[in-house]
Amino acid sequence: MSKIRTAVRKFVRNEEGATMVEYALLVALIAVVVIAAVSLLGSAASAKLNTAAQSISSS
Repeated sequence: MSKIRTAVRKFVRNEEGATMVEYALLVALIAVVVIAAVSLLGSAASAKLNTAAQSISSS
């Protein structure tokens, strides 16, 4: 019985898993922000480049 208690206490004190989960959440959040930024800026850049291309071809 004391071996089980010791194992449970050791498991509860071990924070490596929690740290890994925190890093995974952080990476996921950064990925979402990067994807959103690329989507928004990509659309704006594409519109500007299309405008430039149209003005060059109509000249």
